[in-house]
Amino acid sequence: MDFFDFLDQKGGFYYERWGDAPVHSIGAALFANKSQIHWFDDIGYRHEPFQHCPQGEAHARGKCWCDINNNFDWEWYVISIRW
Repeated sequence: MDFFDFLDQKGGFYYERWGDAPVHSIGAALFANKSQIHWFDDIGYRHEPFQHCPQGEAHARGKCWCDINNNFDWEWYVISIRW
């Protein structure tokens, strides 16, 4: 709670439009054990301009509309595949 209270006191949520997703991700990275974090590889996600599109078996089942070639998982700035 100290982490979120600190950020709230800085006013960035209101004045700078800080979003909840990056704040939750940073909080998880700082305070959770690696064993407490799960990467949902089989669930697609899009938040413009970024997209995770399930690959292989998950996509082949035909439940995804995303383009498997438009996938940010392999970009240099994504850490999910490295841990």
